Amino acid sequence: MTMQAAQIKSYEVNTTLYMAMELSNSKWKLGFGNGTKIRRKSIDARDRQRCLEEVALAKVKLKLPADAPVVCCFEAGRDGHWIYRWLESEGFEVMEIDSSSIETARGRKHVKTDRIDVEKLLDLLIRFHCFGLRKAFRVVRVPSVAAEAGQRLHREDEYLIRQRTRISNRIKGLLIAQGVDDVSLQGDFASYLERVRLWNGKGLTAQLKTELVRMHAQYTVFNDQLKALAKSYIEELAADTPLAEMRRCLETLKSMGPKTSRILSAEVFGWRSFNNTKQVGAFAGLTPTPSQSGDSDTEQGISKAGNRRVRRVMIEFAWLWLRWQPDSELSRWFNYRFANGGKRQRRIGIVALARKLLIALWRYVEHGVIPQGALLKG
Repeated sequence: MTMQAAQIKSYEVNTTLYMAMELSNSKWKLGFGNGTKIRRKSIDARDRQRCLEEVALAKVKLKLPADAPVVCCFEAGRDGHWIYRWLESEGFEVMEIDSSSIETARGRKHVKTDRIDVEKLLDLLIRFHCFGLRKAFRVVRVPSVAAEAGQRLHREDEYLIRQRTRISNRIKGLLIAQGVDDVSLQGDFASYLERVRLWNGKGLTAQLKTELVRMHAQYTVFNDQLKALAKSYIEELAADTPLAEMRRCLETLKSMGPKTSRILSAEVFGWRSFNNTKQVGAFAGLTPTPSQSGDSDTEQGISKAGNRRVRRVMIEFAWLWLRWQPDSELSRWFNYRFANGGKRQRRIGIVALARKLLIALWRYVEHGVIPQGALLKG
């Protein structure tokens, strides 16, 4: 860095207010700095007016002009993205940080307090923003309100299926524990319980029947909600929106079903932008993680650092691709490299195929390039 560039950077530090926020459910710890001095304050969580007052007071205490730009950061977590949107609406430059990317001490034990954490965040923010050290932390890409709303349907569907499965397994487990294996959750469940007979010819106890009826009522609620959600999916697909158009585009490929297209359009292609194929593969956590040191060279498997929903659905889609697109170039590549190997080799290969497929789908959605040898529906 030249002397002139260093002077410009130093001027930027001294005329900009940097704010780091350590968030908890009851208190927010705020750290302010201008590159030389640090000011710390604690406020009640979600007290927006008090937070803005502390920003104005920090400018006075640190001898900054009232119109000095504010750059702030906080760790992504349970508070979601509303803090980002609020601070941005106040004219601040905001960075939401991936907490797993923040460097930590490698000692067996290290001191951790909110004060230490906010000071470290403030230091990293200045290093990142002013001195261009882009590896200080990773910044989270915050979706728009519309993009976030587009993720709700399939995430709710995922939750409801999980709850319905949990309850059905509980009902079946209670009955199997009594020696009943022909469990039916459809129809009139109360009448079914009256007909059930145990090994000695007796019926279920009144207490067990009461519990099972209550559990089945919960099962019915979740099942009805899933049916209503299925109707919402049909309405969403018929709508004239960019997300629906992308879903229809993806579903033109043979082997692509509605569930896969929903998740990929809402989680990946609907609002995210990628500069290259490496970013596409890394987003799903499907990239390798080598560990090399001196003569030691080992592979730790895939990183699993990306979106778990996308990773799961792409592994499932890769198997479907092999079944319904056997003559495509990617299927031939998999069969040549992995089909004759054992189970472990095929599991390794399916992950590699999933990564290649995600990249191929990105090219198809962004540039209209059909995967080589792939068949379209109809």
